Amino acid sequence: MEENRLIRENERLDDLQNGYMLIQNPSQFCFGIDAVLLSWYAKVRPGEKALDMGTGTGIVPILLKARYPQGKYTGLEIQPESAQMAKRSVAYNHLEEDISITLGDIKDASRIYGGSSFDVVVTNPPYMIGNHGLTGGNQAKTIARHETLCTLEDILEQGAKVLRPKGRFYMVHRPFRLAEILSAMIHYKIEPKRMRLVHPYVDKEPNLVLIEGMRGGRSRMTVEKPLIIYEAPGVYTREVLDIYGQEWKK
Repeated sequence: MEENRLIRENERLDDLQNGYMLIQNPSQFCFGIDAVLLSWYAKVRPGEKALDMGTGTGIVPILLKARYPQGKYTGLEIQPESAQMAKRSVAYNHLEEDISITLGDIKDASRIYGGSSFDVVVTNPPYMIGNHGLTGGNQAKTIARHETLCTLEDILEQGAKVLRPKGRFYMVHRPFRLAEILSAMIHYKIEPKRMRLVHPYVDKEPNLVLIEGMRGGRSRMTVEKPLIIYEAPGVYTREVLDIYGQEWKK
């Protein structure tokens, strides 16, 4: 098949169970449940333009395209190998008319795309500051997990610039930085509107938080019920199974 020429040595082709495939390299950074939850939490209306800041191998735009086929999607990625892999996944799925991948720095997003150019911004940013939790020498994983090339403030500053007035901002992050996240969002006039904490088990503290903000929105936020991932080791809760079912459905 012509598409098979797009897959390089040491890469694998993952079936997303929604009619689309994703090219990944297991020795680099592969997507996790946080990307799935972000794609489920975000909403893209017909005709809207959405930007994924730090798209990696393009998983979020492809999942969003499957769920909201009438949107237009752009992924911005600083790592050349990841951006190239994302472009090949887009080509493999014949989605070039609906998804574009840009090689570039999040800190330059407003210069690359112009101000007020997107209706929606989504991001699954690096969670860790400095050397916190830093292990190993895998550069792709380090950049994806740690604020080595961009910070939370960089993301929010640029997100606010590229969003249209009343545009929506969606992010998945870690709860231990929640106070900083909400403060920075308000500072850059992305008003927090909706939040949901994600717990691995019902009796464990949350390890992820999903947030929706609005550029120039009014001050009022809804805190939704917790999302529980597992009911037992290796066994997803009914809600998570439903999320995967919705997320993969084309």
